[in-house]
Amino acid sequence: MELAQLKMVRAVAQTGSVAQAALQLHCVPSNITTRIKQLESELGTPLFIRAGRGLAISAAGEIFLDYCERILALVDESKRAVDANAIPRGTLRIGAVESSASGRLPPLLAEYHRRYPDVSLELVTGAWAQLLDDLQHHRLDVALVAAGGKRTKLEQSVVYSERLVLIASASSAPIHSAEDLAGRTLLVWPPGCPYRAALENWLKPHDFKPAIASYASWGTIIGCVSAGIGVALAPEGILARYEQANQLASYRFDELAAVDNLLFWHKDTQRHLARDAFAGLLRETFG
Repeated sequence: MELAQLKMVRAVAQTGSVAQAALQLHCVPSNITTRIKQLESELGTPLFIRAGRGLAISAAGEIFLDYCERILALVDESKRAVDANAIPRGTLRIGAVESSASGRLPPLLAEYHRRYPDVSLELVTGAWAQLLDDLQHHRLDVALVAAGGKRTKLEQSVVYSERLVLIASASSAPIHSAEDLAGRTLLVWPPGCPYRAALENWLKPHDFKPAIASYASWGTIIGCVSAGIGVALAPEGILARYEQANQLASYRFDELAAVDNLLFWHKDTQRHLARDAFAGLLRETFG
């Protein structure tokens, strides 16, 4: 069993295709096919099964992939650990929820690139549960998410707290209390979003059930709000990123507590210069 084979397994699992994995690893597809077959023979079990024109990972492959990711992460860490004169370089894989990725992160990433030009940044956006799962399986180096809860394999620290504002079309009736939402449509993210949970908890004591429409995009939600379709609860910092913001009315209520945005990283990755530099820049910026 060789590291090259582990990288091949990871690449095929990520892409679902030997041809795409070959492009990623800069080798010929036949080499990947041969090396994976050798590995499967050594392990005594198939790691992939054919699914249409591509490959899907088998149950045994899922287990083996977790070990692959852990071994490859440890190899990378070991290289960094013995380099006493190391400076941040390589690739930093950052996961972030959309509100951070389109709100506070862009200027921070620009500053990071200015300071550490040898680091290649990869930004992945998604729901917090998926991002934390990717981090636990070493598919990300850090994740910046709103809330998220404790994870056994992850460490976390609060980066900043974001105030929440209720937004509605500027031409709609003003909102003075939760009762003013009766009869209106709430535009929210799918279940699991901390902003949605905050809004639902705020409305829970009140005796009405508003209509709910779910969208997995702040751009869609803000566009629908500006068109008068409904109201939404959003982190305050995201509004400036959308040109429709001048068509919105914002309302602040003390009962809507600020939501913490946290930085997560894997407990097993002790030294990661690019990640540590990113965490330091976050502390410096939001400290």
